[in-house]
Amino acid sequence: MIIKRKKALLLAASALSVTSTLAFAEDVANQAELDALRARVEALEANSAGPANGDFRIGNTVLDVYGYVKADFFYDFEFDQGDTAFVNVIGEPSAATTGTFGATVRQSRIGLRTSTPSGIGEIGGQLELDLFASNGTAELRLRHANITIGDNWLIGQYWTNFQPLDTYPTSVEFNGPVGIAFARVPQVRYSNKFGTNTTFAVSVEENVSGSNSNDPVLTASAEYNDGTYIARASALYGKAQSGDVEVDQTGFTLSGSIRPWQGGLFQVNYVNGEAIGPYLIGLGDPIVGGQANDVDGFTVEFRQDLGEKWNVGIAYGREDYDLPTSTGTLSFTELETIHVNAFYKATDNLTLSAEYIYGERNDVITGRDFDGNRVQVAAQLNF
Repeated sequence: MIIKRKKALLLAASALSVTSTLAFAEDVANQAELDALRARVEALEANSAGPANGDFRIGNTVLDVYGYVKADFFYDFEFDQGDTAFVNVIGEPSAATTGTFGATVRQSRIGLRTSTPSGIGEIGGQLELDLFASNGTAELRLRHANITIGDNWLIGQYWTNFQPLDTYPTSVEFNGPVGIAFARVPQVRYSNKFGTNTTFAVSVEENVSGSNSNDPVLTASAEYNDGTYIARASALYGKAQSGDVEVDQTGFTLSGSIRPWQGGLFQVNYVNGEAIGPYLIGLGDPIVGGQANDVDGFTVEFRQDLGEKWNVGIAYGREDYDLPTSTGTLSFTELETIHVNAFYKATDNLTLSAEYIYGERNDVITGRDFDGNRVQVAAQLNF
């Protein structure tokens, strides 16, 4: 918006210069008209900065439009994992391939943030959509839709408070490594701070798809973050249901991050619980044979900046379930992934990236392990 206004100012100033020269040559009496034009240019200059911290202003509400356009190109060698490198399909005969090339723009997204001052604090709003609709179609899907009140309250759909968002591994493909919680749910959350660097939050949330329960979920979290070190813990309690069987759904996460040297990053996430498979990347069944399915998982990531434009990283993830989850022909209790990637910041807005992904899953029926290899490249333009 500011660039457009600057262009408008240059055009208006040029027009003013040309007009004034012609007017002087033709008739000095046109000076009053020139003065009026100058006044309009000065008014345009006075307003050229636009609303602070936003793209638009409506009354006392500031609106900011954000998002990105992303194009992904990938090649699966042994099993066609789809747009999101879905490791669960590795080994399934229906996904077997001698090599499959794919491309998608479905990760592209657009969002709108608003901010309005009020007597009870700053009122914020967020509405964010992407193109990851069901069945592989590029249709709009809701990601976030929430209201914030001051620094304390969030009402609406956002990342679950159970998820360690600040230590989530970086990947080119959409999901990232297995072994970590990943869900967006409607909720009411209260947050506050102890001192400068420690935040705690509690929430009442809707259960995730796959848990099949109409009961609310309760979560709590605490995080220390000083920019160099991060330490976080969270806990969850709810119910999961399968037919007439209902079980407790409990879990906790522990996460940590450290920047040991300039440009370096090392972080870990650990999750453990019962009947919480639908919260994890692997989407294990919460209940099997009338019993709660216990699971533990973890991720480890190391990243390093290489100058101002390059950064590289490697992340490992694993999930282990007590009871098998059927995927059609096969059933798994163990999932593993490795992501090796590089990102190049071509400009402030344009990033080019490449990634090698290795996935492995077992089959409890045959006792075999299956693996799949994938390479992916992408271009992302932020706005």
